[in-house]
Amino acid sequence: MMKDSGIDQALQTLLAGNKRFAAMKQTHPNQDKNRRDEVRAGQKPFAVIVGCSDSRIPPEILFDQGIGDLFVIRLAGNIVDDAALGSVEYAVDHLATRLVIVLGHAKCGAVTATAKGGDAHGHIGSIVKLIAPAVELAKGRPGDLVDNAIKENAKLVAAAIASSKPILQKMVQEGKIVVVPAYYDIDTGLVEVL
Repeated sequence: MMKDSGIDQALQTLLAGNKRFAAMKQTHPNQDKNRRDEVRAGQKPFAVIVGCSDSRIPPEILFDQGIGDLFVIRLAGNIVDDAALGSVEYAVDHLATRLVIVLGHAKCGAVTATAKGGDAHGHIGSIVKLIAPAVELAKGRPGDLVDNAIKENAKLVAAAIASSKPILQKMVQEGKIVVVPAYYDIDTGLVEVL
């Protein structure tokens, strides 16, 4: 799947955990006092998850992971702004996390609202503005506009992270990190790499 076995192993660990979650056979790893004691001195998350704020999409649960396993950044529509990019930079540059997953999901309210159009009040407009290019890419394609836009949004956000200068783009080019777009199906519980 990937050239680097460490990054590939991290992705396989996430997908295996997700399969356990979807089958309701979670093992709830790293969720005991020993793990709490272990991470007290510092963290070494094996993956960064850039996900949506949607309450139905908790990454630690849907990937069946525990304390200290994931570095999670959540904003509505799984978008990234400067603060979110800085958070990704921190994880990969200071914590040596090598896998970044951008997790879009079915029935995303932010993408749905963007696709429907209309007036976005207050700061919601800044979210809609970042998602609008994905909706435009999805228009005219076969299938459901919103679902297609959700997947395009994950891909565009992954591309934005991978091309972010000066830190992330350089790390991608050097093969130090990999940024992967993915899609979570609320109905099945499964994550698909896009």
